[in-house]
Amino acid sequence: MTRRRLAAMAVTALLCAAPALAQEKLPPLRTGVDGTFAPHAFPKLGGGTQGFNIDLFTEVARRMKREIVIDSVSFSTLIPGMQSGRYDFIAAPTTVTKERAENMLFTAGYLWTAFQFGIKKGSEPIKGWEDLKGKSVAVNKGTPYETLSKAMGEKYGFTVQVYDTQPDAVQAVLSGRAYATLVGNTSVQYAASKNPMFVADLELKDTRAHWAAPVPKDNPKLRAQLQDALDCMKKDGTIAKLAEKWFGKKPDADDLAVVITPGYGVPGMPGYDPTPHELKCG
Repeated sequence: MTRRRLAAMAVTALLCAAPALAQEKLPPLRTGVDGTFAPHAFPKLGGGTQGFNIDLFTEVARRMKREIVIDSVSFSTLIPGMQSGRYDFIAAPTTVTKERAENMLFTAGYLWTAFQFGIKKGSEPIKGWEDLKGKSVAVNKGTPYETLSKAMGEKYGFTVQVYDTQPDAVQAVLSGRAYATLVGNTSVQYAASKNPMFVADLELKDTRAHWAAPVPKDNPKLRAQLQDALDCMKKDGTIAKLAEKWFGKKPDADDLAVVITPGYGVPGMPGYDPTPHELKCG
């Protein structure tokens, strides 16, 4: 075999391998989280960021055979950052609303977010707003929990204490200054897992919404890839294990950590694609 023929064969082999090599060298996924939102993303000792969403999307990237770079920034900068091309998608918990879904594509939800009360251990459980009459509810300043609590306080006859941080609101409950705090379900569950005197109580089911990952509206391919990885993680129990690790509670049977919804996106929201597809998990 001549040297010329050997060289030609080598060039052909390299050309055939080029697509595979190119695929292996895809750039890292670029994304961001609110790095102060425990237990989803918060600082860890020694530097860096830890939390449910860090673990979740690190595993998603691994299954997509991509590296991932996760910035820890203010939540208010994430959507503009993605729309400007700085981020490929948003890894921070993002509530799916009609307005947002008109401007971005969402994966299916991977967790429910809902308003939930937290109370001191030994206190009478809350069955409804009327049980708070004559009591006080502690909330974090400037949040939807403050807005709802104040409206319901006027209706049902309880007072609302406003604090600069959610940990301060929890402390108000533990010290007896407030009967309950109202915040997101995962935050309540996380606080309860860290403090045996604090208990996750009534969840307001009518406030449930999907937490999902948004991508730019012109990138349905990335939306599908992210959701396929998330759905496979639901199917094999990975998201349920992460939820139990970070929230201290096994997901319920109807939790989005385990329920695979049809199509791509959130049913009933703009951008939802109901086309059936076969889930391939390898």
